[in-house]
Amino acid sequence: MLKQMFDLTGRVALITGASRGFGLEFAKLFAEAGALVILNGRHMETLQTAADVVRRHGMVDVAAFDVADIPAGIAAIEAIEKAHGTLDILVNNAGMNIRKPLTEYQLEDWRQVLEVDLTAAFALAQAAGRGMAKRGYGRIINIGSVMSVWGRAGIPAYSAAKHGILGLTKSMAAELGAKGVTCNAIAPGYFETELNAELMKNADFVKYVTDRTPLRRWGKPEELAGAALFLASPAASYVNGHLLTVDGGMTTTM
Repeated sequence: MLKQMFDLTGRVALITGASRGFGLEFAKLFAEAGALVILNGRHMETLQTAADVVRRHGMVDVAAFDVADIPAGIAAIEAIEKAHGTLDILVNNAGMNIRKPLTEYQLEDWRQVLEVDLTAAFALAQAAGRGMAKRGYGRIINIGSVMSVWGRAGIPAYSAAKHGILGLTKSMAAELGAKGVTCNAIAPGYFETELNAELMKNADFVKYVTDRTPLRRWGKPEELAGAALFLASPAASYVNGHLLTVDGGMTTTM
């Protein structure tokens, strides 16, 4: 019974931004759970390297495209469905950040972050959701952030995008739930990822985060994978429109 609750055998999953960090950890665990995992990234060489890692855990394929290139993303989903007959799970994980004071932020900075972190998630969910709704089954998981519910200086576009991810997830859950598709989001706290590499060079900020977090440490990428597997699995069949916070307790404290 326990194994069946987290079994992804026969499922096809597309994970964006899967050549490293959270995406790679998700891919390894999904493959181990029995899914055929499609890794997305912009560069085929790094994708193939990641695929070699995931292949040790199970079945894997790759789909190289830039999530900000909406036509390319839609075409990739169509190709996956044509090749494999279905796309059951979509994890919108790819993301970026530009850190600048509000008064120095350029409109192009704003557009770039919103395109990658929010617009791409909408477009890919829309494209994948059509097939999922027709088939009567699907799991869409959007990667938000603690900035989906908080705000912090110096990241106006990122905060706006991650707040948008939460609203998008709730709207999709309300619309697609009746068609057998669940839509949920994960809000990571501060993890030791490449996206946070610059922050981790700042000893004062590292201490600030550590002191604010009840577990008194930053998270490791592999510690987020279980949350993604849960939302993708039969164990979460009645979870819809939820924001699952994985932050060591940071957002629960003053």
